[in-house]
Amino acid sequence: MPPATRPLDRSQPVLPMMPGMPEKRTHDYVRHGTVDLFAAFDIATGVVIAKTYKSHRAKEWIRFLEEIDKQAPQLTEPDEPGGEPHVLQIHIVADNYATHKTPAVQEWLDKHPRFHVHFTPTSSSWLNQVERWFGLLTGKLLRRGAHKSVKQLEKDILAWVDTWNEDPKPFIWTKSAEEILESLGRLLRRIKDPGH
Repeated sequence: MPPATRPLDRSQPVLPMMPGMPEKRTHDYVRHGTVDLFAAFDIATGVVIAKTYKSHRAKEWIRFLEEIDKQAPQLTEPDEPGGEPHVLQIHIVADNYATHKTPAVQEWLDKHPRFHVHFTPTSSSWLNQVERWFGLLTGKLLRRGAHKSVKQLEKDILAWVDTWNEDPKPFIWTKSAEEILESLGRLLRRIKDPGH
C-alpha cells in the first residue's frame, strides 16, 4: 500500500469490439504524471476509505490516518444490552515502506492509542486484503482506462470507490489457515529440493 498510479492515455484511440472482432488498442501510451492512492479496506464490511495525494511521504500518511480516524466510529456497540461501549480498536496492515515508520508517524500513533499498525513480511502483500482490492481497481478501471490528466485519474478512482462502497463486499478466505500453511510447506519443499 499504496500504489503510485499513473494517468496513461493511449497513443491512438481504442477501437471498440465488433461482431467477430476483438477490441483493439495500441501497446504504447503517453504518461501524464503520477498520483499516490491510499486506501483502507474494512475486512468486516468491505467498505473502502480512499484518498489521493501528490506524494507518499510521512505527512500524507499521517493525513490518511487522520481521515481513517475521522471516518471510523470511536466506540463499538456494547457487548450486551445495557453494557458499556468500548473504544473501537483500528488495526492497520501496511507494507514495510519507510514512510510508515518515521518518528513523526510514531508520534502520531502514540497520541492515537486505538491505532495498531502491523507490517506484512517482505513478499507477503497477499496477506493484506487491500492489495486484493487494488487488483480489482486495476483490472476494472486502470488497465483498460485512458486518462489525460492526474485530475481525471483521481476523479475516476474516487468515483469507482464510491460505486464500490454502494454495495461493498468483504473478501472471504476460502482456505483454512492449515490449508494455506500446508500449501506454503509444499512450495518451500519444492524450492529447497527442486530435483524431486
